[in-house]
Amino acid sequence: MTIVNRLTVDGRDYFLPEPVSDLKRDILEAIKAGGGYVTIPPLRGGPGIEVLFSPGMPVTWSQLDIAGEQPGSAAEDPADDDDLSNL
Repeated sequence: MTIVNRLTVDGRDYFLPEPVSDLKRDILEAIKAGGGYVTIPPLRGGPGIEVLFSPGMPVTWSQLDIAGEQPGSAAEDPADDDDLSNL
């Protein structure tokens, strides 16, 4: 199981890899300073995105458990469509 962090800023969702403690600190510092840009890292490779944070802007953090393929799932046990013996 993989944990993905979701940051919602003013209604927009950003999905983030662990760790997020430095990012939380940077956002809090920007807000305490009256506003500022913070780089939101990408979930996968890439440069990230600059987001302007300001006091009063709604910001919500949540964590999502993302399950991988479960043993015995349909991906591992495909239906035997080639079996015509029951016709």
